Amino acid sequence: MQRQGSIGGNAAIRIRVTGGVLLVAHLALVAWLMLRPLDVPWVMPPNLRPLAGIRADLALGWPGAVRPLGEGLALLAPLGVLLPMAHGRLAVSPLASLIRTAAAGALISLGIALLQTGVPGRVVDVDSLLLNTVGVVLAHLTVVPAARARLRRRDPGAAGQAVTVQEELSQGRTPTIPRVGIAP
Repeated sequence: MQRQGSIGGNAAIRIRVTGGVLLVAHLALVAWLMLRPLDVPWVMPPNLRPLAGIRADLALGWPGAVRPLGEGLALLAPLGVLLPMAHGRLAVSPLASLIRTAAAGALISLGIALLQTGVPGRVVDVDSLLLNTVGVVLAHLTVVPAARARLRRRDPGAAGQAVTVQEELSQGRTPTIPRVGIAP
């Protein structure tokens, strides 16, 4: 029984396990970086206006804006590759995969922002949520379609034999039960 669009045999399991392990490791690193308390004498107020922080960074000029914007884009960007890798499917609509990955990245970023409200020295910034989500989308668009195409070329039967377990069970021959006579 082959599942829908999965890579053949052991390779699929290895890719999923590797993706899952790297995903957990990356999320642990992000949690350590973003949820540890900061020892600062003064903090900025929360930024709840979309694009206000990005505009302020760009007002500093390109050399001053590159670092904060790059950090915001790069923080969760690996999720754009690791989430589809942990999912491990080849025969998935590219648009559905992008939407699912972007939504997961946005929700993880939102979760981090909400957890930061209870951490001393950390404040909520809506622009970090936007930048993190854009970073996830860019990483996904850059790597995932090419990687899936390469894996499909390597295992051409995986995409053509896409049958779900449920379909295979439901379209099989209907078992007949031998008739038993009524006892006297």
